[in-house]
Amino acid sequence: MPEATSADIATCESEPIRIPGAIQPHGFLLSLDLSHLPDAADASVARVVQVSDNLADFTGMAPAAVLGRQLRAVIGAAADQLAPLLRLDQARDRASFLATVGLSADGPQFDVLAHVCDGLLVLEFEPAAGNLEASLHRLYPVVGDFLNKINDADSIADMSQLAVNEIAALTGFGRVMVYSFDKDGHGTVLAEALQDGYEGYMGQRFPASDIPRQARELYLLNRIRLIQDANYTPAGLLPAMHPFTGRATDLSLASLRSVSPVHLQYMRNMGTLASMSISLVVEGKLWGLLSCHHATPRRLSYHQRTVCEQLGQILALRIRNRADADELQFRLEVRRVMVNLLGGLTQGTDFIENLRSVMPELLRFARAGGVAIVIDDRLISFGDTPDDSQIRQLAGWLSLHSHEDLFHSAHLGAIYPPAAAYAHCASGLLAMPISRIHQHYLLWFRPEHVYTIDWAGRPQDKRGPGALSPRTSFESWREAVHGTSAPWHDAELELALEFRTTLLGIALERAEQMADLAEELGRANKELEAFSYSVSHDLRAPLRHIVGFSDLLMETAGNDNPERRLRFLTNIKTSARLAGKLVDDLLSFSQMGRAALRPVRIRMGEMVNGCIERLTPEYASRRVEWHVDTLPDVIADPAFLQLALYNLLSNAVKFTAQSDPAVIRITSEKLSNEVVFHVADNGVGFNMEYVHKLFGVFQRLHRMEDFNGTGIGLANVRRIVERHGGRVWARSVPGEGATFSFSIPDTPLPDKE
Repeated sequence: MPEATSADIATCESEPIRIPGAIQPHGFLLSLDLSHLPDAADASVARVVQVSDNLADFTGMAPAAVLGRQLRAVIGAAADQLAPLLRLDQARDRASFLATVGLSADGPQFDVLAHVCDGLLVLEFEPAAGNLEASLHRLYPVVGDFLNKINDADSIADMSQLAVNEIAALTGFGRVMVYSFDKDGHGTVLAEALQDGYEGYMGQRFPASDIPRQARELYLLNRIRLIQDANYTPAGLLPAMHPFTGRATDLSLASLRSVSPVHLQYMRNMGTLASMSISLVVEGKLWGLLSCHHATPRRLSYHQRTVCEQLGQILALRIRNRADADELQFRLEVRRVMVNLLGGLTQGTDFIENLRSVMPELLRFARAGGVAIVIDDRLISFGDTPDDSQIRQLAGWLSLHSHEDLFHSAHLGAIYPPAAAYAHCASGLLAMPISRIHQHYLLWFRPEHVYTIDWAGRPQDKRGPGALSPRTSFESWREAVHGTSAPWHDAELELALEFRTTLLGIALERAEQMADLAEELGRANKELEAFSYSVSHDLRAPLRHIVGFSDLLMETAGNDNPERRLRFLTNIKTSARLAGKLVDDLLSFSQMGRAALRPVRIRMGEMVNGCIERLTPEYASRRVEWHVDTLPDVIADPAFLQLALYNLLSNAVKFTAQSDPAVIRITSEKLSNEVVFHVADNGVGFNMEYVHKLFGVFQRLHRMEDFNGTGIGLANVRRIVERHGGRVWARSVPGEGATFSFSIPDTPLPDKE
């Protein structure tokens, strides 16, 4: 490592492993300047600007002597062989194989790899092994055979075992392992293949600190790494720094990159002199490693390494497929439980009792040992749970510290210390708030799951005092873990959120059903609210007019203008009459809900004619044509029904004020169990988009300035008709009139209170 970067390293996390300033000495490196060459140029004329200082071991040329010279002058005719393969416009984001070349007629052959980094074309030369054609014929059928075998494997462990067996046979490494990383970065050995004399690590766990963060990032970038001999002496770069940037040259993509001296010491401590690592990348993340060890130096050709890398890629793909299939199966099982659970929640009208009835299914849904429901003063628990006071304290803590739709922990005592007292039944918690206002929770508890971890050496045995150093012990060390539960699966959490949404929907539906059962009470409350609104708004308006015009009248008391005083008095009288009518209508509407019905036989034709006579003064100056069909008799309360009919006819007269002539038709039809009456006009009509507001208290679909009224008449009609057991509705087209309809049952009705 360069002197500038090797001093005072405090931790592995800060070790500059991408810029070691050196390569492993079993090959050599040449970096070419691309800055002055167009894309289509002959790369053999590019000049060497950086070289490994072991060049003379392979070419006999002094490293310093080749700097600034063209590639052809350094490697001779091999440059012409490589030139067609060195497309300068081709992106090279990893080391790619170019060719096997000889630097002299009778000299050794070299495998040449190339990549581009920071404006340099980096060429790596490794001595080739044996006959290339024979090697390829032997190696590549391995891939097809492995594909056939791994497709028959059922589990990830079985697939991993096939992979280690195949790579051990292919490479001759004494120990080959597959280990996967957990969420904390620790690696657990899933499969291994061993030669005699090699210690096994099957089932053991390697601490996350063995592979620091920047090393994991490098495993994602460069997915295979070989160390032929851990006792090597690095070959430095000349010049030591990048010739253009002045910084250390980034060798992340270099196959020959020298590795950390700390890692080399780690290998020696482990009794390993040669190693190879192949990254297992699943969905863009480092899932695990294929790790190969040998007690003595071991050489592998580029083509051997390529086949091993392909086997690793196949294994990673199969791991993803198997994991996806397992995940799907798990989700289906949990969802099946959830469907049964939701079915039980829709049986009765009492939401809390429904929850009580499905407690066993709630346990199965979350694979929990206990479950509790906290709603206001009610607490229902089932299974193995903390006591009631502990549950209430926990709910209080959740309301202060958790504001998410779902809270979960597999080590509750670590974040809520009081939970340590009942860790035996609640080391794990899944908490679901079922109200955003109150402390209403659905809580699942998982019991303590005491388990042991067999570490390949103590996790704390990472380094000694002073300088950075690797751990020295790999002896199995067993740790017992207390206070934790089985972890919460991602699918469980996602489905729990889905269950929460559905649960809130069911609760809302039950609330709506309860509102329907208490419809009369709810309607009375709404009417009370509407009355309050009327007092504060509709009634206040005419009173303000009375006060205002009275003040004006007083101010003009000395004025002799009688017309102006008369106009003020007229406005006062009109406002007072409107206020009085509003109060009368409110009292009438209130009485509709309290007064008993006294049904008798009513001749509807006579009642309609009586209402028309009462309305005559209101349209004396207009042309109004009345068309009244022969109407059947009904059984109803005459006073109430006359009021409803008068309101409908009065509205027809009012809203046809702009029609000449106004045409109002009263018709009827008899259905199976009711008589329906229609009042149709050719007035202004209304927009059907707002028909739902039409029969509400103080609901107006037109401006009061255009059509006066209190907004209570149609509400009265609806209440009267519904108290008789009938229904009321309306249809209209704006500008073409409206038809209001109501029905009366054709059988006598008992009194309703």
